[in-house]
Amino acid sequence: MQNNPDTTLITADAPVAANTHGGRAKCLQRLVRLDLPVPRTVALSFDAVHEIAEGRMPDLAAILGQFDPTSLLCVRPSSEDPDWGGPGAVLNIGMNDARYVDLSDAMGVEAAAALYLRFVQSYAIHVARLDPDVFDDVEADGREGLKQSLRAYEDETDESFPQDPGEQLSAVLRSMARAWEGTSARLLRQAKGAPADAGLGLVVQEMIPGLGLGECGSGVLQLVDPATGRPQITGRYLSQSQGRDALGEDVAALYLEKDTRGPSLEDVAPEAFVAIKDHAALMREKLREEMQVEFVIENGRVHILDGVRVPRSARAGVRIAVRLAEDGIIPPQEAVMRVDPHSLNELLHRQVHPKTERDVLTTGIAASPGAASGRIVFTAAEAQASAARGEPCILVRRETSPEDVRGMHAAVAVLTEKGGMTSHAAVIGRGLGLPCIVGASEMRFQTKKKLLTAPDGRIFKTGDILTIDGSSGQVLAGEPEMLEAALDDCFQTLMGWADAERDIGIRANADTPADAQTARNFDAQGIGLCRTEHMFFDPGRLIVMREMIFAQTSKGRAAVLERLLPMQREDFVQLFRIMKGQPVCIRLFDPPLHEFLPTTRTGQRELAEALDLPVSDVERRVDAMSEYNPMLGLRGVRLGVTVPEIYDMQARAIFEATLEASKEGAPVVPEIMIPLVSAKREVELVKARIDSVAASVASEGGQEFDYRLGVMVETPRACLRADEIAPHTAFLSFGTNDLTQMAYGLSRDDAGRFMSAYVRQGVFIEDPFHVLDVDGVGELLQLGAERGRRAQPEVTLSVCGEHGGNPESIAFCRDAGFDYVSCSPFRVPVARLAAAQLAISSKLGG
Repeated sequence: MQNNPDTTLITADAPVAANTHGGRAKCLQRLVRLDLPVPRTVALSFDAVHEIAEGRMPDLAAILGQFDPTSLLCVRPSSEDPDWGGPGAVLNIGMNDARYVDLSDAMGVEAAAALYLRFVQSYAIHVARLDPDVFDDVEADGREGLKQSLRAYEDETDESFPQDPGEQLSAVLRSMARAWEGTSARLLRQAKGAPADAGLGLVVQEMIPGLGLGECGSGVLQLVDPATGRPQITGRYLSQSQGRDALGEDVAALYLEKDTRGPSLEDVAPEAFVAIKDHAALMREKLREEMQVEFVIENGRVHILDGVRVPRSARAGVRIAVRLAEDGIIPPQEAVMRVDPHSLNELLHRQVHPKTERDVLTTGIAASPGAASGRIVFTAAEAQASAARGEPCILVRRETSPEDVRGMHAAVAVLTEKGGMTSHAAVIGRGLGLPCIVGASEMRFQTKKKLLTAPDGRIFKTGDILTIDGSSGQVLAGEPEMLEAALDDCFQTLMGWADAERDIGIRANADTPADAQTARNFDAQGIGLCRTEHMFFDPGRLIVMREMIFAQTSKGRAAVLERLLPMQREDFVQLFRIMKGQPVCIRLFDPPLHEFLPTTRTGQRELAEALDLPVSDVERRVDAMSEYNPMLGLRGVRLGVTVPEIYDMQARAIFEATLEASKEGAPVVPEIMIPLVSAKREVELVKARIDSVAASVASEGGQEFDYRLGVMVETPRACLRADEIAPHTAFLSFGTNDLTQMAYGLSRDDAGRFMSAYVRQGVFIEDPFHVLDVDGVGELLQLGAERGRRAQPEVTLSVCGEHGGNPESIAFCRDAGFDYVSCSPFRVPVARLAAAQLAISSKLGG
């Protein structure tokens, strides 16, 4: 048998590998190599288990021949990745009437009866596939319980409980093999990321009973706290127990270390405690990982049954990786590679505590991570009033618009009925680090009545408390326990190692000084997108914008905008000061003007009163400005060409702020970005006016300055004609949100209604607004990049859509030769880590 790789005794040099025999078998071999006290074990390969499922059994006599005939056995699953699971372990195989008699003399009648009883019930349920309620009438333990269980088995199966160890082992192996290959098990592991044809290995191990006359029992020990990753001996031990009994919720398990609250393993078996601790430290050093040690004690003697990677939270994962590197066990590059970039969201935001109970009302699209509880409000005004009172609130809207931004700033979370991953609420939520769920369409939103109805019929009104879990998309009733964000020293150390490796720049999308400060706190290398329109929704500025819209002449518009100039200038001065010489890319005004006009009759009356105009004039103007499809209408550069006074004012504000901020340190070199370009001539017209404004400001200020002018590439035509556009620009920044929308002909705000169905049915592999479509939209990016660089080799290339913070999308941008990506401030650490991992992987050859 030693020469048969499909059924092999685990020794130091046995032909065992994780991809042929599973992770548990390979780990046990490593423990054997460390000379740890591992019970004798035989490993069955994936191929052997598949054969068993097909009805072809291995040489059972050869397997049994590896063990003492008096030994009991257990069989445990060994999948390639422990997270893929597998059928439950079966303990005490070989237990029969004769062994019961022998063990009664050795360990006592009650202990022997407990072993036999456990095996009978486990075999009946998991192997013979009897219903667990067969044993409902078995209330006794020990000998009486055993008698009743054997009788129940016989009554149900019309045959005696099998006594032959070979027959028992054969049935257990067949049952576990077939369970793995069943449809439900396959679907379950595929949901965890396993391939459809993932194999299962099995290990047959000598059973150390854990019951007896001396100090016997079982437990688990680890050297770190799984929640925080801090050094701390944690785990449980239960005297007179087997397997994972100690982990049960209702058992009187002992503490491990001495503890004032009760007895401990260190009290009852001090030598065993020290041995287990030493074994765990050796495993940490030699296996290069924090391991959970599964052990059993037999009359004071320690046996190591298994070692598994310590289950851990995201924050613990970071600390564990960093500590292993600081202790010289792994290099810093490996520590960087061990942390999933997506998991950083758990550190950057508050989370619902993993152990708390959840009263889930519905699940929407998890659009912005983190969790928050608050009283629900239905308008931006209510949100601001709530914040003024110091009461946390959740803003509930059918969908948000730019005029809700102040309400979003005031709220602790946002919930919308409509929208997808790049809808207004999602983008702003991520920018603010605000938990956000969109597309919660199973709830009924009655915003006029200020009512929210859950799918189960529960009704919530203004002031009721809900919790938004933007990481999972779950809307919860009430206020569960929270886990606070944790940006500690280990996080900073890991990010420092990541920055030393990555080879693509990471900037942040930031619209306000607060956003810019967050970007700096997360070590962004500048601002890659500042959306200036959000600066106009302050009530004091909104009325001026509306006056400008109602002005009849170019001169009249310029006069009104003159009042906005100092406000815009101050915005930019603050941004430049916060970024301290780092690049700031300012996108000129983008949205259609109708977004600044009231849509309700009440709002229109109030505006008429404020502007001293007849209501009919306001209504006519609103009607005249309405468009069938405003997102494809008069917005972006089209406004800059047809209403140039807006861009003139913004350019002046930027340049005057540049001179002001440059007085305090290194000269500021602002980047000005023209949105929604599709033709070279648009760039020429806007560039001429901006150059003229720059010359005027330099002349008035008596000081020269530099600036960079670029284009936001977000129409397919701009990608295709990049060779004509690039010579007029210093940079091309691809806005992948709008580019995806236009390439697909798909509204990013409405896609959430059906996107999950499309992904489920395989129309799209993933939501293209969430993960960059590298085949379609990606080809447009590559065309634009290649043609732009061919015409203007020095042009800077970047992505500033939400895809910029997505690890999978960063890989594409890096391969395509982009200089940097820009994303929401709270996604900057995710992007930094993902970029570092890509660079490390490429150095290692993939």
